[in-house]
Amino acid sequence: MNRRNFVSTAIAAGAASLPASAQTTGKAAGARQEYLELRLYQTNLGDKKKPLQDYLSGALIPAVNRLGIKSVGAFNVKYGANRPSLYVLIPHPTIESALTLGARLGKDAEYVKAAAPLMEMPLADPPYVRIETTLMLAFSHLPKLVVPAQAAEKKPRIFELRIYESHNEKIAKKKIEMFNEGGEIAIFQKCGLNPVFFGETLFGPLMPNLQYMLVHDDMAALDKSWAVFRDAPEWKELSKKPEYANTVSNVTDFILTPLPFSQV
Repeated sequence: MNRRNFVSTAIAAGAASLPASAQTTGKAAGARQEYLELRLYQTNLGDKKKPLQDYLSGALIPAVNRLGIKSVGAFNVKYGANRPSLYVLIPHPTIESALTLGARLGKDAEYVKAAAPLMEMPLADPPYVRIETTLMLAFSHLPKLVVPAQAAEKKPRIFELRIYESHNEKIAKKKIEMFNEGGEIAIFQKCGLNPVFFGETLFGPLMPNLQYMLVHDDMAALDKSWAVFRDAPEWKELSKKPEYANTVSNVTDFILTPLPFSQV
């Protein structure tokens, strides 16, 4: 079997083993659901971040853009357990795009040249400790990453990355249903909790879980929007429905700030 046939077969087999929701095309929203790759670069303190940021801004993100992916996010961790690490968010149109990204970058001579300073750093002086990657399927009711208006207008902004773990796969699906068919995403939007994405984790740590990212002007705006949400009659009604009780076993919350070259 040649390499192309092997990759195609592997992708098809992987897709067949995904949850049913991962094989849909976002019927509720009328658009194909994206696959969201979220990379956590576990970094060192001090100036060790600079080679990594130079790589992201000068090599990785331009190369991903050349492949047709235009909205790549890059973030510092301001508050949260993963500080002082960096996050990179890459939205893929298909699962094949996510699975073959590394191979396609390796064939991009411009990327290989621009990435060389980081790739050639010695063992004694690594630019980062490890990379942890999560692959998510965007929710059907928010099937594509939303670039915030603040990003397009170059305005200050912060991001809230939240991880909702569930105690088994069935219950995790109910929480996703609560956001989609239950209307929780719509309540978020009505209350000023503006989403960048909602994603079901297909591969990654802490499974089963869902993750989502919200954008705010600042911490005061974050607190105000959450207060509006907690008092919203629609939320109070939805949260009392017995079918959605005990669907989240643990919540992790990070506050992120965009790097100067972030496209989100």
